[in-house]
Amino acid sequence: MLNVIIGEKGTGKTAKLLEAVKVALDSATGSVVFINKGQRHVLDLSHQVRLVDTDDYKVATYDEFYGFICGILSQNYDIAHIFVDSITKIVDDTTENFEKFLGRIDKVAEECKAEIQIILSMNPNDATDGVKKFVK
Repeated sequence: MLNVIIGEKGTGKTAKLLEAVKVALDSATGSVVFINKGQRHVLDLSHQVRLVDTDDYKVATYDEFYGFICGILSQNYDIAHIFVDSITKIVDDTTENFEKFLGRIDKVAEECKAEIQIILSMNPNDATDGVKKFVK
């Protein structure tokens, strides 16, 4: 399952995501992964969460990020949740490519039975229908 949390900067998206991480740790039977650009939130997360800094891997496009997530899922079959903070800070690419990425990543999440939550910083009114269908 894929869920996109959308909102403008300063609207509490990251706080909502960090709370979802805590809930996942309490209820998940598998591993929890938090993907982030830089070392932000290292002190906000439990030691049980696998924190991945995309700066270490030079991810630049949605195709690369798709492969990156597939690699994470393939390395450990018990990953239950992946949380991605501020995807537009990780990948600087077009909205059209983002829509394609969401469709591909939703299929992978379904096949791997993983829940993936992604934060997108933008005005919800500016989101395309291809993005809105993943906002829950």
